Amino acid sequence: MSVRVLQLTDSISRRGGGVAESLRGLTQGLVASGGNGFECELAATEDASTAEDRIHFHHLSEVMTFPIHGFGPLKWSPNLTRHLAGTSASVIHLHGVWGPASRALAATSASAPPWLVSPHGMLEPWAMRQGRWKRRIAWKLWDGTVLKKAACLHALCSEEWLSLRALGLENPVAVIPNGVDLPQHPVSRLGDSILFLGRLHPKKGLTELLHAWALLPHPPLLRIAGWDDGGHLEKLRRLRDQLDLERCVEFTGAAFGPDKQRLFREAGALILPSHSEGLPMTVLEAWAYGLPVLMTDHCHLPQGFARGAALQIEALPFSIAEGMRKFLAMPVAERLAMGARGRELVATSYSWPNVARQFLTVYDWLLGGPKPTCVQ
Repeated sequence: MSVRVLQLTDSISRRGGGVAESLRGLTQGLVASGGNGFECELAATEDASTAEDRIHFHHLSEVMTFPIHGFGPLKWSPNLTRHLAGTSASVIHLHGVWGPASRALAATSASAPPWLVSPHGMLEPWAMRQGRWKRRIAWKLWDGTVLKKAACLHALCSEEWLSLRALGLENPVAVIPNGVDLPQHPVSRLGDSILFLGRLHPKKGLTELLHAWALLPHPPLLRIAGWDDGGHLEKLRRLRDQLDLERCVEFTGAAFGPDKQRLFREAGALILPSHSEGLPMTVLEAWAYGLPVLMTDHCHLPQGFARGAALQIEALPFSIAEGMRKFLAMPVAERLAMGARGRELVATSYSWPNVARQFLTVYDWLLGGPKPTCVQ
């Protein structure tokens, strides 16, 4: 049977953060695993980095991007809406909510093929409390329609499944984690710096991280890499200077490709003190390189704690500082062993080929095939 899946999202650039990164890996896995009769196309709205970053989707034969009109929660793309109205796709897979992509799908829902929605953590309790009036507008006007009428929802983990049910969504839910590329060679020695990698946003716990660094008697170099989301970088720079951390906190900007690889290979650990996540790509990538990790339980990767691949911290300055003191007191050999356990966990549970094969079974089910075990 011929299957044509339209992957739909707001951004395929660095501004899409982990959603765009996971979409790149997923589509690569789908193209490699789909076989004869499977086609995968991509549609997204445009932002300031789209032209530069669309090369990351060169493996797809069709990548279509459309301009946005308006601002804030009322942004929309009439050209994307027209494209969806005329699509020949068998299935639509929407990545992310609250934006113009879900608005376009809602506008064409009456004639659309069955669709699957991956919220990517955007319906988690912390995320839902941010900008509540914007969420209410979007839910009432389009996101409620898109979510309630979806043939299937996608949760990255059991915690996200619970969040979907808490919102009253009764659709079938496919529980499938994010995947990650596994570098051929992990790090052989750990660096002296600690790395944060991700978009610079209040939910990432960066304010708390800087306050924690000020509590350490001899703080190591902290490299904060990522793109500025909503002007948060300037607030962080001011706080760094107020706390007199200029010599041990470095803002490196957004990092992709070889620059990101270099940061992982020069780091001694990754730290992610997030208040809310779906299932963070950056943790999986760090483990893939063999790095130990410090993270909160909001990252929804309890396997990392259970396997001894990560130290648990809370998104509070004293907890982050205590976690760092514990980590820095560990022998180097023990830190390397933590990273090795993380790499083993990625290899067995979070490879893109395995994730892509699970999504293929969901697409097949939406078109009349057998119900896969990942759907609850």
